[in-house]
Amino acid sequence: MKKIIVGIVIGICLPLVAGYLFVALGGMPVATKGAPLPMEKYLARKALHAAMDKEVGKPSPLPADEPNFVAGARVYQAQCAVCHGQLGQPVSAIAKGMFPAPPQLLPPKKGVTDDEVGETYWKVKNGIRLTGMPGYSDSLTDSEMWQVSLLLLHADKLPESALQILRK
Repeated sequence: MKKIIVGIVIGICLPLVAGYLFVALGGMPVATKGAPLPMEKYLARKALHAAMDKEVGKPSPLPADEPNFVAGARVYQAQCAVCHGQLGQPVSAIAKGMFPAPPQLLPPKKGVTDDEVGETYWKVKNGIRLTGMPGYSDSLTDSEMWQVSLLLLHADKLPESALQILRK
């Protein structure tokens, strides 16, 4: 019986000690150029979707119209463009240095035009831990977060007034 208990204790402690040593001895990639750990992308994606699933189908309380696209373009230029790209411009030095690389959200890239607006809103509001994506719930109004989410949903078919702001 004692051998079984000792075996269980060792079986529990050994992985914890190995994990600690892996991190303490520098095995954990922490530089932005470091390769992801095995299963890191899978687990991060699984956790993100589990957290977002409650709000993903949430419709926008604002209409997808020109005034909201223009307001969303202003928010995007001020808060998002440095990482997620500007219309017709190459990827910024900041975006090149990030891990994981932030998605480029404006044409000609696909962006998030195929995501539900509630998903984009959730990401804008809450951010995504360990990616560099901040949460804006304390710095943007709810309307501003919906406006930029609507802008990104319709990024492939925006009116000229919004495109002019995005080209600045």
